[in-house]
Amino acid sequence: MLENSTAINHCFSDEKLIEDFPGFTNHYEKVNGVRLHYVRGGLGDPLLCLPGWPQTWYSYRNVALELSKTHTVFIVDIRGMGTSEKPESGFDKKNMATDIIELIKTLNLEQVNLIGHDIGGMVAMSLAFNFPRYVKKLIIADGMHPSEGMMHMSLLPAAGTFGEKMDANLPYAWWMGFNQVKGLPELILEGRFRFLIDWLFHYVMIDESLMSETEREIYAAAYNDKESIRASNAWYQSFTTDIEDAKSYEPLLMPVLGIGSYVSYNYMKMALPYVCKNLAMAEMTESGHYLFEEHPKAVIEAVNEFLKK
Repeated sequence: MLENSTAINHCFSDEKLIEDFPGFTNHYEKVNGVRLHYVRGGLGDPLLCLPGWPQTWYSYRNVALELSKTHTVFIVDIRGMGTSEKPESGFDKKNMATDIIELIKTLNLEQVNLIGHDIGGMVAMSLAFNFPRYVKKLIIADGMHPSEGMMHMSLLPAAGTFGEKMDANLPYAWWMGFNQVKGLPELILEGRFRFLIDWLFHYVMIDESLMSETEREIYAAAYNDKESIRASNAWYQSFTTDIEDAKSYEPLLMPVLGIGSYVSYNYMKMALPYVCKNLAMAEMTESGHYLFEEHPKAVIEAVNEFLKK
């Protein structure tokens, strides 16, 4: 059993997966008291990429190779993700943004273009709020910073809205509450995370077939143990702190691109103008939440067009 487990882990190791990113290399750096894993490839202005839940750096595969033709692309496993460290604390988005700032300084980068998806988008926005001079341009893909609006999310779904696919008008994200619970998700999901992944991709994607079997196995392996589940849930358990921090933030002045799927476009279009003074929006309502898998060409086109201006 141990031998088989070792073989499975090797299949999804950073060293093995980087083979799918020709020209990219793996790196590890201790910053802000935590060891982060990141990959690097390409040439040109730096573009730093932050992934979301329940994925890892590998989620940028469909867009990174093309973007690396014109940019030096860095994809970072945020605190608690993949092979980055999973400490007991420090998961508020301001501190996670400090992780990334310290990495930027270690890499001797004066400014970066920054893109974040899902939880990665929350960290990216926190970085822009707290360390604006380091951000040249900001791209948010289905992942706005936590706000007081979260406190009004429904505990129960409205009648007729909780079907096989997420309702764009009345979305029911029950995992936002489930991930708040300490201790229990680890007991329920350890060794069974693939069940959650398959259900989630079916629910929030329009075409779930575009999330391959290999990708599902990679992410299930990354979140299948107690420590990984605990650490990733801590991203959610810090939302109240993040919401309080946001009350003191000044609106962003750097150029911001919001990329919204059918799940989030209307909400992003309404919310982002309040905190971004130089905002452009890219509507991708033909895609579900996992934009990089469902519509990578549209994402690449939107990002390249935004960054070259």
